[in-house]
This record gives sequence, structure tokens and C-alpha cells, in this order.
Amino acid sequence: MTSILTNHTAIAALQTLRTIGASMQQSQAQVSTGLRIQTATDNAAYWSISTTMKSDNKATAAVVDALGLGAAKVDTAYTGMSAVVDIMHQFKARLVAATEDGVDKTKIQEELEQFKRQIQEIARSSSFSGQNWLNTDVPEIYDDQTNQVSVVAGFTRSKTDGVAVERMKIHLSQVSLFNSTGGGLLQGDARDVGNIGGIRRIGYWDNDAQWIEQWAPQIQGTGGRPLKTFDFPGPLVFDDPSDIIEFDVTVDADDPATGFAAPLEAGHTTTVTITRAVLDTLKPGWNGVIDTNEKYAEILNVLLAGSGAHVYSNWSMRVGPNNWIHDPVTMGIGTLEDRTLGLTGSYVGVSNVTSSFADIGVSDGLSGYGQRAALGLSFEPFTLHKDGNNADGVQIDFNFSINGQPATHHSFDRTYVNTVLGKDTGKVETAEEMAVLLQSVLEQDWDVVVEATSPWSLSIRSNPLTDRLSGSSTRVVLSDVVVSIEPLATMKLLDVDIVKRPDLLGEYITYVDTATSKVIAGASVLGALQMRIGMQTEFVQQSMAKLDQGVGRLVDADMDEASTRLKALQTQEQLAIQALSIANANAEHMLQLFR
Repeated sequence: MTSILTNHTAIAALQTLRTIGASMQQSQAQVSTGLRIQTATDNAAYWSISTTMKSDNKATAAVVDALGLGAAKVDTAYTGMSAVVDIMHQFKARLVAATEDGVDKTKIQEELEQFKRQIQEIARSSSFSGQNWLNTDVPEIYDDQTNQVSVVAGFTRSKTDGVAVERMKIHLSQVSLFNSTGGGLLQGDARDVGNIGGIRRIGYWDNDAQWIEQWAPQIQGTGGRPLKTFDFPGPLVFDDPSDIIEFDVTVDADDPATGFAAPLEAGHTTTVTITRAVLDTLKPGWNGVIDTNEKYAEILNVLLAGSGAHVYSNWSMRVGPNNWIHDPVTMGIGTLEDRTLGLTGSYVGVSNVTSSFADIGVSDGLSGYGQRAALGLSFEPFTLHKDGNNADGVQIDFNFSINGQPATHHSFDRTYVNTVLGKDTGKVETAEEMAVLLQSVLEQDWDVVVEATSPWSLSIRSNPLTDRLSGSSTRVVLSDVVVSIEPLATMKLLDVDIVKRPDLLGEYITYVDTATSKVIAGASVLGALQMRIGMQTEFVQQSMAKLDQGVGRLVDADMDEASTRLKALQTQEQLAIQALSIANANAEHMLQLFR
């Protein structure tokens, strides 16, 4: 249909031209930007993925920079550690040289001092970007939760779109040479627990009158039997048939001071009677005369046989260094604690004395009770530190026994100490706290009393209300103490001095060799971290390239296809323009009819 109001042909041609124009605009944008998908309207899903991945790629690029910074830190620490290893080798060599007779140890010590200063300077100088891993300030260097430093390793996104920065971690306890609170590789180990509040120290005097302290495989407290002394009164001459010495000896009665429930054991009593007839029967060669304390003890022991008591005369007097002679006067009477008598006490007493002599040495009231065993501990404060190998911290193990009973195993660790004492530091600071701790540990298997006897001491003993046994046969034994983190290096490199302590030269060599091994191990840790950082850097760079490729597959335009399409659209545009021109020309011809 032909109309003078509406040019249908021209409208169709114009619509076609508009469609071609829109397609050309899209193709031109693809050709000019290289992107098939530029906005969310192009493809919402692909646009969202590509935008997120581009953002992640920028974060990953920051990781590469961080890896470079981390590599610089590790390289700095490794360089310092390697230099220290070389110096430690020289340090040990000088110590070995000092063992040679005639060597001037003063000169060698001067060299050692220079080595010490150089190691300190290296440690202080091994800093990058304000971080120093060789000279640290960590309050608790053995706590793996607080002693960590790290290097950024990567940026990750989970399937739930959670993001995280991955890190490579290192424990400063592995590499720190000097730490402000101790525990550096060249310092004494700050975790040293010493005598653990007294449970493993024993001391003795050596032949040079030097007090020596050392760890003992066991420490024990023993009870004591009563030994009551008296003087030999001089010759006792039985020249009359009526001459007599008679008294009762009682052994191993219960001590009423212990608080035992009644009835108390009265002990075993033996009556001793000495007359001329007795002497002539037992000792006919004496002619009725007891003229030395040795003879007096001899006849008394014959008469006390089986009584559970014994008389002693072998006392000695010191009259010079290592020169002891027999004491002709002093004597003693004590219990043998003969348990076949069925008694558990420790006692000796003399009573009912009858004598024709003015003085026989022994007298009514000569008596005493023995002591039950109590293990005395010399207290020193100590701390159980955190330990990366044990979540509950450093652990102490030991065995315990009373009066020869089978030993039981016990232990406590940092967590237990904190729980019992209501702390979070692992510290046992007073004798009272140590008593509370040991009471809690031991009462699980033993009826014991642990108490502080002074600010510096405490004792462990069986409960006297339930354990009647007393005397020298009683024992409280603590043995086989084991500390979970030992052996530890308790020496310090800076304390090595072969001039002041030439006697420790052998121990110095052993210590330096051990310390060198630790420094080498620390350098190995840093070397392994260097290698990993290099590998991670290479991986991250490759990952970024692959990420770019993946995003490109989603949103990049096919330039061959886009340019060909653009050329085709340009041709279509020309044809559409010609069609529009023709359509308009036909309308012009129609209008000429009305002129």
C-alpha cells in the first residue's frame, strides 16, 4: 500500500539501520576494549566471576611483594646465623687449644671475648624492616602460641567465598640467639627448673672440705632410733655377794605425743640383774670387776639379749684430723627396733633402778622416743614453662615410697600447677605453695602430711595418726625424677671463662659443641624457609598468569570474529542507508503528482 502519510518502506529501512548501528556499536566496543563482556548487562554471571578474580589477582600481586619482603627478612637472619656458625667453630677450636699444657689461657680468653662481642654484634645487626629474629624480646619464648613470626605466603578464597591470607610460620625459639627473658640458643635455657622445689637436690662435703651439690637418683628421709647416753662411773667391783645392779629396760612403747587412739602399746620390758654370781657365771675371768665401759657394755648386752635393746661403748673422740680414739667414759643405750617383737614404736627407757653402788651410770628416767621418717626439702622457687611438645607444659615425673612399700609413680605439669594453685603462670613461689602441690599429688596414693617448716624448707612424712611405725626403720623416699624437657643447656656462651674457671674447660667444650649444633639447626630452619619462599614466589607468579588466562576465556572478545563482524555490519549499514535513500526517493516521486 502506498500512503502519503506513512512511508512504510522508509520506516523499515530506518529500523534496520538502527539495529545495524547497535550491533556495530557493540562490535566496535569489543574491538576497541578487547572485551566480550564489559558490564553486568552483557553476562551477569561471567561478569561477577571475572570481577572477583581480577580483584583476587591484585591481592595475589600484593602477596608477591610481601614474599619479597619476607625473603629479605629471612636472608638477613640466615646471613647472620651463618656468620655465627663460623665464629662458633673458631670458638671451639680455641677451647680445644687451651687444653694443651703450657698454653697461655689469658691470651686465648682475650680471643674468646672478641668472639663473644662479634656474635653479639651480628645478632643485634641482623635486622630488616624493624624485625630481628636473632636478638629478640619475647616474654615466653617457649610458648608456640606467642613466639611465632611469619611471612605472607598466599591469598586464598574458599568455596563459600571466605578469604584468608596464608602465612609461613617460624618459632623464634628455633633461631633466636639472645632473648631478653632468656632461652636464646646461646643462653642458658630459661626453662631450667633447678631442684624443683627441693625434690632432687643432695649435697655433701668432699675430701677438700668443699660443699658439692648434685642431682641425686633418690633422696630420702629416715627416722631415728633413741640412743640415750650415760657415763661409765668407773670400776664396779663386786666383792660382796650382796652387791647388785638391777633395773628394767623397756623398748618400743608407743609415743603418746603422736595422738594415737588408746590403748597405747606399753612396749617390751626386760629386767637386768648383775651380781657376783652372775659375773662369775658369765665372765669368770673378770673376778667380779667391771673396770672399763667396754666390759660394762659387754655384760649388759649379754643380759639384754633378745630384749630388743643394746648398749654401746664404741664411742670415739677426735683428737686431730682423721685421728679418732675410743672414748673410755661415754656410753649409750638404745633400741634395736626388733620388729619380731610385734611392736611398731621406737623407744628405750630405764626404770626401777636398784643398786648397792652409788653410781651405775644408768638411772630412772633415762629414756627417749625415736623419730619417724620425714623427708626434708630445701625449697627454691621454680617455674614450669609452656612447652611446644606438650600442651600442658613442662612435666615432672617421680616415684615415691614410704617404709619400703612398693613405689608409686606421680607427675605434675604446668596445667596441674596452675589448677591446684589457682594461677596462670606455672610458678611455684613459696614453700607453702610447694607443700600444697605435693600434698595434692601424693595424697592420691598415700596418707601423707606435707607442710612448710620455714620459708625455705618443707617436709613430707606419713600421717602419724594412721601410721604407727616409727624409728630408724622408717623411710620416706623420692626417686627417679624426670623432667620432660631435659637435658638442657644451663651454661651461657657469654659466661665461658677459662681463666676464672679452668676446671670447667672440658664442660665448656661440650657446651660450645652442643650450642653450635643448635645454631646450625637454626640456620637449617632459615635455609628451608628460604627455599620455600622461593618456591612459593614462583608458584604465585605462575598462578597469577593462569588466573589471567582463565578470566580471559570468560570475558575476552575473539578479535578475528569481532573485526569480521564489524566489517559485515559496516557493509550492512551502507546497504541500509541506500535502502533508506531509495525509500525516501519513491516518496519524492509521489509528491510530484501534487505539484
